[in-house]
Amino acid sequence: MAERITEALLSGLNPQQQTAVTHFGGPLLVVAGAGSGKTRVLTRRIAYLMAARDVQPYEILAITFTNKAAGEMKERVSELVGNRAKLMWVSTFHSACVRILRQEAVRLGFSTTFSIYDQADSLRLITLVMRDLNLDPKRYAPRGVASVISNAKNELLGPADYRNATQNSFEEVVAEVYAIYQQRLTAANAMDFDDLIMKTVEVLQRFPEARARYRHRFKHILVDEYQDTNHAQYILIRELVGSDLEGLPAAQLCVVGDADQSIYGFRGATIRNIMDFEEDYPDATTVLLEQNYRSTQNILSAANAVISLNESRKEKNLWSDAGSGAKLIGFVAENEHHEAEFVRDELYRLQREGISNFGDTAIFYRTNAQSRVFEEVFMRATIPYKVVGGVRFYERKEVKDLLAYLRVIVNPDDEVSMRRIINTPKRGIGDRAIENLEELAKKEGISFWQSLNRASEAGLTPKTSTSISQFVALINKLRVLLEARTLPSTIAAAALEQSGLLDELRESHDPQDEVRVENLEELVAVAEEYQEREVDEGEEISLAGFLEDVALVADADEIPEGEDHGGVVTLMTLHTAKGLEFPTVFLTGMEEGVFPHSRTMGEKKELEEERRLAYVGLTRARERLYLSRSEYRSSWGAPNYNPPSRFLDEIPESLIDWNKSESGFSSPPITRKKFTPPPLPKATGKQSKGLQLAVGDRVSHDTFGLGTVIAVSGEGDKAEATINFGSYGDKRLLLRYAPVDKL
Repeated sequence: MAERITEALLSGLNPQQQTAVTHFGGPLLVVAGAGSGKTRVLTRRIAYLMAARDVQPYEILAITFTNKAAGEMKERVSELVGNRAKLMWVSTFHSACVRILRQEAVRLGFSTTFSIYDQADSLRLITLVMRDLNLDPKRYAPRGVASVISNAKNELLGPADYRNATQNSFEEVVAEVYAIYQQRLTAANAMDFDDLIMKTVEVLQRFPEARARYRHRFKHILVDEYQDTNHAQYILIRELVGSDLEGLPAAQLCVVGDADQSIYGFRGATIRNIMDFEEDYPDATTVLLEQNYRSTQNILSAANAVISLNESRKEKNLWSDAGSGAKLIGFVAENEHHEAEFVRDELYRLQREGISNFGDTAIFYRTNAQSRVFEEVFMRATIPYKVVGGVRFYERKEVKDLLAYLRVIVNPDDEVSMRRIINTPKRGIGDRAIENLEELAKKEGISFWQSLNRASEAGLTPKTSTSISQFVALINKLRVLLEARTLPSTIAAAALEQSGLLDELRESHDPQDEVRVENLEELVAVAEEYQEREVDEGEEISLAGFLEDVALVADADEIPEGEDHGGVVTLMTLHTAKGLEFPTVFLTGMEEGVFPHSRTMGEKKELEEERRLAYVGLTRARERLYLSRSEYRSSWGAPNYNPPSRFLDEIPESLIDWNKSESGFSSPPITRKKFTPPPLPKATGKQSKGLQLAVGDRVSHDTFGLGTVIAVSGEGDKAEATINFGSYGDKRLLLRYAPVDKL
């Protein structure tokens, strides 16, 4: 029986994949080229360990970079070995660390209900700290300071280590902010995302019995996307694997990755983790997966040609037995509008000729701002599309407001969440009152929540004191539900109703507030889904568990599958595209200064990362790949000429058909004439000259629909309005040329 299962697990694998699945003994590095079946190898290896090596599921820890990947892996292993797979730990780095910390954080002075701060929460707390230190935000941008602190944590530098390593006055200021920020986090019983890994490493390094517990448990550790790990993640894996010298045999480590797809240097990912794996683990075995199951050979040859120009890389050559396929199609547009129109025309042609549906198509660009012109052209052409990485569900204000209520219910010491909701909806608790409460907290050495409970000592007006005591009573009332182990969805519904959040939106005459109500209903539905799912071993359904789930949700919105009724065209940046694949791909903006980005010019290391990004973009395409560039594109209202991207020159000419589509249609040849900028639109037609807008006015715009004026400035021809158009966000419009009607 076991032999039959083993045979089944190896069937359909190529020889290199089989070697990776059956390897036994020392550390294993699987260098998996794009589309070479790495998920298959990982899932089959896990199943093989259980079936052929008698490894228990709870002895396996598999780490991925996204929740989606973790869910897929668990599902695929379950299909192979049945329900036993549920006992494995398959999770992201952050989820695995939270599971460890819920057990061990008490050793570091945290309670088990600690809050997890996302980037926005973290930035808010850093801004508060900087305000208390009287730092000028123009000179020291809070976002910049937050980024430096995050990088320090990724290098496992605590406040004292960072202070000792400072080299200039800016870093000395950051060190001061970092130290207080960390104290405030601890006082709030909260950790930011970087802490989750840093604190887990601290537990494993400082407490031998905690390390022994996890070393004893995990006999096999598998890490996906190893090229994307940063220093802290590298050390975490090293601590969990251990060494034979510590009395327990080292865990068997298998890492899978591709240095050619390391594109997250800006997030602290260290390519050397995968490049130096054989130095770090001298007895390591390396298996190279070069057979690609995704793309045609022409696409792979183009990608191989580009990436081969990066120095100091492990030589590998992707190949496919799927045939050479269609040539790549190159297109030179006059400007970015012409480029978007070409893409539109090709989308229609491909659909009309039954070659490719909208849902089979992705459009990639280097920076988010490049999506705008495609969105405008697609809207006018009624082509359904989705921009991946817009305002994500969990970043919407009303969703964050309700989550802040829930976080305070679980952990009233969570200062950032408490400050977010204390006057949301408005309760007459203003900034002055909050300053008084802060002073009381500092003077008495108590938390912000404790100062609210002693508001009568803060020198407030009777009216404000009453508002605060009503707010404290509300939170306490909701905390009773928690004590009664009420379901998370019920607590969420109660918080919405009791706080007045829902009433405020329902009573509003702003149509956008209807959408906000729907978003809040959706969050309650998310809580219901959480309650209905199967729980992992040792886990129970709770509000804290739900909040943890939400905090760890992958930061990419759901990407449309595109299988139904032609689906929607997916627009995304190249960084977002990693790990995805589409039958048809348009790689746009292939110009020097756009891609590669102007910021990377002259920096060899940065240019190599841009080239890896190009390799990732090229290898997302399964059947059809378009490369387009513009002769000029607008920048700050002026035309900017950009030469062709060097990546275009690096692809052999024989692989690209320039300026024509598969149907033989040729775009008009573009002569390199001197460009004359088009005249500014005259104030004719539907112009808004003389339109007087005030903050709060409701307006209608031809493209963006209904909006609310949130700021006005200038007059006459220079009159501007910043208008919030709901899902389109805030738009700053020059009224003279904006097709806006006042309602």
